[in-house]
Amino acid sequence: MTDFLLELRSEEIPARMQEKAREDLARLFAAELDKAGLKAAEVVSYATPRRLALILKGLPEQTAAVSEETKGPRVGAPPQALEGFLRKTGLTADQLVERDGVLFAIVDKPGRATADVLAAAIPAVIRAFPWPKSMRWGAPSLSTESPRWVRPLQGIVALFGSDVVPCEIAGVASGAATVGHRFHHPGVITIGSADDYFEKLRACHVIVDGAERRNIIALGAKMAAQKAGLSLIEDEGLLFENAGLTEWPMPLLGRFDEAFLAVPPEVIQLTARVNQKYFVCRDAAGKLANAFVCVANIDAADGGEKIVAGNQKVLAARLSDARFFYETDLKVKLADQVGKLEKIVFHEKLGTVADKVARVAKLAEWLAAEKIVPNCDPALARRAAELAKADLVTGMVGEFPELQGLMGGYYAAAQGEDPAVAAAIRDHYKPVGQGDDVPTDPVTVAVALADKLDSITQFFGVDLKPSGSKDPFALRRSALGVLAILLDNGLRFPLLRSVSQEVLDFFADRLKVQQREAGVRHDLIDAVFALGGEDDLVRLLARVKALQAFVTTEDGANLLAGYKRAANILKKEEWEAGAVNPAPEPAEAALAAALDAAEPKATAAIEAEQFEDAMAALAILRAPIDAFFDQVTVNDADPAKRAARLGLLARMRDAVHKVADFAKIEG
Repeated sequence: MTDFLLELRSEEIPARMQEKAREDLARLFAAELDKAGLKAAEVVSYATPRRLALILKGLPEQTAAVSEETKGPRVGAPPQALEGFLRKTGLTADQLVERDGVLFAIVDKPGRATADVLAAAIPAVIRAFPWPKSMRWGAPSLSTESPRWVRPLQGIVALFGSDVVPCEIAGVASGAATVGHRFHHPGVITIGSADDYFEKLRACHVIVDGAERRNIIALGAKMAAQKAGLSLIEDEGLLFENAGLTEWPMPLLGRFDEAFLAVPPEVIQLTARVNQKYFVCRDAAGKLANAFVCVANIDAADGGEKIVAGNQKVLAARLSDARFFYETDLKVKLADQVGKLEKIVFHEKLGTVADKVARVAKLAEWLAAEKIVPNCDPALARRAAELAKADLVTGMVGEFPELQGLMGGYYAAAQGEDPAVAAAIRDHYKPVGQGDDVPTDPVTVAVALADKLDSITQFFGVDLKPSGSKDPFALRRSALGVLAILLDNGLRFPLLRSVSQEVLDFFADRLKVQQREAGVRHDLIDAVFALGGEDDLVRLLARVKALQAFVTTEDGANLLAGYKRAANILKKEEWEAGAVNPAPEPAEAALAAALDAAEPKATAAIEAEQFEDAMAALAILRAPIDAFFDQVTVNDADPAKRAARLGLLARMRDAVHKVADFAKIEG
């Protein structure tokens, strides 16, 4: 068995593309081998800023021989049919094989040299590569048939064992030569085989494995911070990005002027992260420190002093810009910014952002006044909603849209707004995703709910609802946010007072998604919603959880089975309701007595929202319904008996429906 090495070297590959490109290279090459009947014992791939690499371990020297069988005409078919089949297969009549009166052509094909398969696969993979963006270059680029790559392809290493696999793409021929680090070792390196690839490149200041580069950065950055008495603020996205920018990563700690710490810490962190790809640090008290960690791509002779100095200078300029935006924004009251929202279109069918603000303010005030959000001052809710979007027209949010809401909170606090108003402005977009904090402060809850409900109802109102995988206005995320706020805060909100039945059904679908991870069954949510009129999601979920606990018991499972049997009979007989006359059969009397006891108890328990007690009341029906089906013939020849028995089953069905529509329950 032999290993195959492929390296595709180019100009710098964007960091954001490298991980997927590495996976695509492995996937596409494995598919090409599969077409030839080859399978490697192991497929591994790597990416650096300047190269994609692939190693296929344990390949045979050649593919297995195959026998291809082609069905031909029947024995005795017209001569023309036989002659045509022989021309097609290239065989003579005596070479055909007869089976069950049918002629077959069997051609044994010898195995192909694996090197030949690889030579054909390389250009096929390169031409099929799904780069998000790619380019043509050089003279071949004059043709639309020329290969495309993310950046100009500069070299191909293709070795099967120690032998070069010959191929050529866009004038670049394969070989055994590559180059090392752009600055430390720009000269040519000759690779012997897959076995020495990593170590030869490491000796030339190239670490091929992205996971190893990430570990070096993570450990080096953490140690640099600790050496300065600080702790690193970890950031996995930055880790991948810096690993995608360096072939020989060297984390270095730098400082910036403490005066910049007067700017909100989120601004400093975002400036360092987005513009410069720097990590930031905390001091012993947990506050943002005036320090950053940059990642160099060289092992500088001076220990990185000049690199740090240059990065400090660039960051200082960026932070100066941020401080200018912050100080300029503070000079204008948020209330004075609100008027500018009239010039921003929220949606062509829904007016401006100012129109949205007016709707949200009215709804937030109503949620507070109606005590749907308890302990919430309606005036503060309205004030917070009126100012919530004002930071959209500030310089800081114009520079960093990610800071909307957050900056408004800072400006409101600095300008003397009520702390509850400032907090609501800051957090009214929350929760923005799974794992995000759910607001609990009453004013924030009112504004966050109003903002999300307005978006959902307004877009549904102009028929711009989510469809399939498309959700351009993030309404599913908004609905999940509404659910999280209602359920986490236990808010008793009759949604149909504010939304349509269509929107309520939309919430039901999102509730199933949200509760799936908590282990709540979607069919039970459907069973409660199917009753109609249940728009209090806190109450609904309490009922669903009690129902789930019940149907997993023996009594619950058996009652469900009895219900479904009764429902099927009633459906078949098209029986809705009718008089239940006294009947002599003991099983009928027992079921009637059980219903007399269960129905009022279940009704009272549901009205008191004691759903476990409602389930317990229904549990007493289990034995009587089992006995009823064992001892009684429902479709009796006597019409009176038949009617009475169908009436009992209908009564049992209706009693169960007080809790949920058991027909929606699976099992």
